[in-house]
Amino acid sequence: MRLLRLGAAGAERPALLDITATGRERVLDLSTVTKDIDGPFLASGGIDRVRAALAAGSLPELEVTAAEQRIGAPVARPGKVVCIGLNYRDHAEETGAAIPPRPVVFMKDPGTVVGPYDEVLIPRGSHKTDWEVELAVVIGRRARYLDSREEALACVAGYAISNDVSEREFQLEFSGQWDLGKSCETFNPLGPWLVTSDEVGDPQRLGLRLAVDGVPRQDGLTKNMIFDVAEIVRYLSQYLVLEPGDVINTGTPAGVALGLPDQPYLRPGQTVELEIDRLGRQRQTFRQA
Repeated sequence: MRLLRLGAAGAERPALLDITATGRERVLDLSTVTKDIDGPFLASGGIDRVRAALAAGSLPELEVTAAEQRIGAPVARPGKVVCIGLNYRDHAEETGAAIPPRPVVFMKDPGTVVGPYDEVLIPRGSHKTDWEVELAVVIGRRARYLDSREEALACVAGYAISNDVSEREFQLEFSGQWDLGKSCETFNPLGPWLVTSDEVGDPQRLGLRLAVDGVPRQDGLTKNMIFDVAEIVRYLSQYLVLEPGDVINTGTPAGVALGLPDQPYLRPGQTVELEIDRLGRQRQTFRQA
């Protein structure tokens, strides 16, 4: 299933993008099942309730299509956004970093999460705003001291596209504190959908792509992660309690501005387009804060 949230920022309503047996796309209203797609919804078996309502044919179709409304982030108010750095060998190599023996973990302000087509603001004083297409993992049940990969994957509600926007000067040069270059406002477009785990299948068999002003910049495969999704969730659970609705950004492949010879950092007016197999597409225009 593909869950999404439609409407103005702060007033989104939950919906489901369904494809009928004839191939017709329809948007179904989930308001009868839940007030929102958030941590409490996931923790209380919300996905199973939606699946049952869909099977029963009790979800009303919305008159407007998803394309006619703003699409918000598919998860409301994540409690945490946990990020894994340098998780693709080619990305570590392009930035001159050593291959990490353990996951590199940092946190990102949950307030950075915006819709997949929302504008992204280049911070004041920024000269090195960069892009990063990433597979986002959305946690569906509490994960604490997990013992196995199987337990870890059972805690995953689904997946989404994430643009882990970064300001490299703030991140690497000013203080060495990654969070400062990762937590600027609007720096985490997410969506368009939360695609449930059963529909995605193996998360290590997805292609990721990103283009800037139509120029391809990133083209990678999740199978090339140094630490895969199961290991990331298992590992994090040894140090953090992951709660339903938390988001994990799992790293980016090569092709970021930081690693390119001319370092073509983003400027106001440029557009970034992202896609991941089975998870849809994003598009953002960047402007000055």
